[in-house]
Amino acid sequence: MFAELLPRVEGLIELAARANLNLTIDAEECDRLELSLDVFEALAAHIAQRHPQWQGFGLAVQAYQTRSLAVIDEVARIARAHGLRFMLRLVKGAYWDGEIKRAQEGGLPTYPVFTHKHHTDISYVACARALIQHAEVIYPQFATHNAGTIAAILQMARAAEAPFELQRLHGMGEGVYREVMKDGSVPCRVYAPVGEHRDLLAYLVRRLLENGANSSFVHQLADETVAAEELLASPLQAVTALAFPLPGDLYGPSRRNSTGADLSCLAMRQPFDDALASVQVEAVSAASADEVTATMARLQSGFAGWSARPVNERAALLRRAADALDARCPEFCALLIKEAHKTLGDCIAEVREAVDFCRYYAEQAESKLQEQVLPGPTGESNVLRLHGRGVFVCISPWNFPLAIFAGQVVAALVTGNTVAAKPAEQTPVVARRFIALLYEVGVPEDAVAWLHGAGETVGAALVADARTAGLCFTGSTPVARLINRTLAAKDGAIVPLIAETGGLNAMVVDSSALPEQVIDAVVQSAFRSAGQRCSALRLMCVHEGIADGLIEMLKGALAELRLGDPALLATDVGPVIDGEAFGGITRHIQRLRGEARLLGETPPASIVPHLVSPVAFEIARIADLKEEIFGPVLHVVRWGPGQAGAGGAVDVGAVVAQINALGYGLTLGVQTRIDSRAQRIADTARVGNVYVNRNMIGAVVGVQPFGGEGLSGTGPKAGGPHYLYRFCGEQTLTVNTAAAGGNAELLAGLS
Repeated sequence: MFAELLPRVEGLIELAARANLNLTIDAEECDRLELSLDVFEALAAHIAQRHPQWQGFGLAVQAYQTRSLAVIDEVARIARAHGLRFMLRLVKGAYWDGEIKRAQEGGLPTYPVFTHKHHTDISYVACARALIQHAEVIYPQFATHNAGTIAAILQMARAAEAPFELQRLHGMGEGVYREVMKDGSVPCRVYAPVGEHRDLLAYLVRRLLENGANSSFVHQLADETVAAEELLASPLQAVTALAFPLPGDLYGPSRRNSTGADLSCLAMRQPFDDALASVQVEAVSAASADEVTATMARLQSGFAGWSARPVNERAALLRRAADALDARCPEFCALLIKEAHKTLGDCIAEVREAVDFCRYYAEQAESKLQEQVLPGPTGESNVLRLHGRGVFVCISPWNFPLAIFAGQVVAALVTGNTVAAKPAEQTPVVARRFIALLYEVGVPEDAVAWLHGAGETVGAALVADARTAGLCFTGSTPVARLINRTLAAKDGAIVPLIAETGGLNAMVVDSSALPEQVIDAVVQSAFRSAGQRCSALRLMCVHEGIADGLIEMLKGALAELRLGDPALLATDVGPVIDGEAFGGITRHIQRLRGEARLLGETPPASIVPHLVSPVAFEIARIADLKEEIFGPVLHVVRWGPGQAGAGGAVDVGAVVAQINALGYGLTLGVQTRIDSRAQRIADTARVGNVYVNRNMIGAVVGVQPFGGEGLSGTGPKAGGPHYLYRFCGEQTLTVNTAAAGGNAELLAGLS
């Protein structure tokens, strides 16, 4: 990044310094703060060497960040170290809501921003005082529309005889500054965005939302019902209640959020680096036919005792497993990197998903599996009871060898089944470690067992076994069909099948979509995890009016992705799972090079085996996509009136109809700024998960229940409120309470 970014900014510095203009760098995202300061210091060294007398270079600091005071001190240190004087623009801050959401999604220990507005107001004044104290190396620029804050700044700056300026946004705060400017000694700069309508609309909407918020000084100033005493109340006030729950408490008291990590923080990253250096992936041997038979017999024998345990007791064991897994996240991440070739960010997300499955299914079991009293005639009781079916076979894939494996297993366990768990043959060790963890927290060995081996041998034996009372499978559609046929051909009870399979997942992009937002969502959805997610984007359907520009941006984004060793934090895309997958994806790409138009690809790398460069091709019609390619390959098709002659989709309705005709129904992305269109697409699409104006991957347990229909699976959705029912048998118990000689309850009510 430094090699590309610094020369470009240094070029701007040369122009600004020669013209003696101001140039301010924004430092907005909390997770890039340290990186922003590194860039700032590198640019300061350049200025000290080339333009030491220039004082127009600066940084914007956001007072809502809890580290804002430390940033000011760091900027002052950099200035003194290089013999420079900087401008520092102090703002309350933008994108506060985005920082809150990121912390919640990431399961961070706390928020990187203040969660009460008056705390931000206090921080702003504290930062203003710090800037004034550093006046010999910093020229303070105070951007605020708050009259109370302005008064405090004027008082502090005048007492210290420190130079400063105030700033306001064009079109906002005019009433306040009309009064301020009556004092001709107060310098004020009015700033405004410059650019085209399409670029500025989102910016202006954001500013309006911020300044129009109920808590905003500008909003309250215009509200005649707000008294002056309330408007100008001191922000120095005690608060006993949280503004909203901490990230760990996001889901309420009954289910704790899984713990994440901010990998930009060295202290949080260190345990993962240590685990990667020490964890070993041991060799394992496949189960023999005799071992499969003996294991199924043991599990069948253990069923009576396990299913008889109260559901609250089974749920408690799941919570203990979740806590243990949460605490050992670095160890399991290291296993996933070494065995499944996942990047660290993907590993943390996967461990968190497994933890969430344990806690969510424990919560669901306690609320859904209790006896339910049903209404009926007097003199009779009717109760619906749910129970385990017997030995449940769980067969999981290699692309989520911990999360999907754990989700299947604990769902079957908590509903009272015993479980024969067969992981993918490529990733058996992380699955075995999870089963060992279940034993450690108290799950008996006759309730769950790990069986390693090929699908054609161990998997087939489990499916065919007469003791199999239910089967949960995640994998390819052809294998799911084979399992379904095998189960249907068996004598005895009809065995339920829960199947989640693949998808030809599409994203519909209309002409109103924000290009930068689209490209970010596309890159994440199509190429993260090397495209090895069943939810991954395979087909982008883009309106012809914006297609050329969007394709050019996609080409640039592909060029910036970094292929390499998944153990390195700088790696965006690691290798595919094995040589067989590499060969199949490579052959498909070679075919596309002859049949489709290459749009862009990531430069190849040969650091580690089985690296497939992310690549995008344009195809003529949606129907030309015949099969799922489980890798970083994106197909792009245009839609709009100009596509009629080529047999393409002419409007968004035709796009959705053609996507439905593919037969799969797992995930669908929608990129549009027209709410009614997004809703209409969701209503007509036959898919399990629709994502509007965001990426299409990373479904969160209990938040975005995941699963498809058609060729994409049977349902019910994993991580959803209906999932556990499929693992259960049902019994209705009806008792004639009047059989003892009369209806005592009814007779007791006679007056």
